[in-house]
Amino acid sequence: MKNRIDTRIQPSEITPREGYNRRHFIQLAAGVSLTGLLPKQLFAADALDATKASAYTLPDEKTPFKDVTHYNNFYEFSTSKEEPADLAHTLKTRPWTITVEGEVHHPKVFDIEDLLKLATMEERIYRLRCVEAWSMVIPWIGYPLSELIKQVEPTGNAKFVEFTALYDPLQMPGQRSSVLEWPYVEGLRIDEAMHPLTLLTFGLYGQVLPNQNGAPIRVVVPWKYGFKSPKSIVKIRFVEKQPVSAWMKAGPEEYGFYSNVNPAIDHTRWSQAKERRIGDFFKRATLPFNGYAEQVAQLYTGMDLKKNF
Repeated sequence: MKNRIDTRIQPSEITPREGYNRRHFIQLAAGVSLTGLLPKQLFAADALDATKASAYTLPDEKTPFKDVTHYNNFYEFSTSKEEPADLAHTLKTRPWTITVEGEVHHPKVFDIEDLLKLATMEERIYRLRCVEAWSMVIPWIGYPLSELIKQVEPTGNAKFVEFTALYDPLQMPGQRSSVLEWPYVEGLRIDEAMHPLTLLTFGLYGQVLPNQNGAPIRVVVPWKYGFKSPKSIVKIRFVEKQPVSAWMKAGPEEYGFYSNVNPAIDHTRWSQAKERRIGDFFKRATLPFNGYAEQVAQLYTGMDLKKNF
């Protein structure tokens, strides 16, 4: 990776203690058996230790914690971007397991605590670009999805990875609507899933993921539009044929499988050439592959990116 940047934390970058989501911590703690101890990672107000990964740090100013946790696309709770922060307290994040199956030599059911220990946690500052032409810069915490993939050893037939999110309308009231076909399903080509930028994500801003940000585990794919980073996942399946995602079913002319950030291709209802960073007044030019072209453009060599949108 190029352009390594100094990652020393400045006092102005530290989230105020009152900024953490107290409701999420209380709810999360309540989900843990009273006969056991809280996992080590949950002490100090949901603190999640991570090594700062300088190769993945941007010069961009980080989006304030309050905006990151109070302006969310999470249709399982609401189509409003402001409501998930108030509604997501119903989500129980313990116990939680992730089933890994399909074209793998070692299918397995992982407990969330086992996944937390699988690899060294890193803090990576990534851009998040949404198809509605807004964006954020978020210090995510996790490790490469490839670390999990190596544990299960995909077979030669595994060409794609399919992710399935939790389906539970009692916990997720938005699933009582027909805005999408539930459960939420997304997918990646296996080389995209194995790319070192693709993050299996457990936290942000130094703490475990707030419910409204996809707790307790999600994927972050920073060069694609945000809906390609599935939240609250419970199943990962390795398959030979390209999965059909929830948004592809909902609007196949608007949401393609690849969904790479491409300012040259407009959404059917708006331009993608510019974006507004949350907190900014003026728009800025959208960067190809969300600014990660140097790292990922080679994945699509020879592809017609207008056809494969």
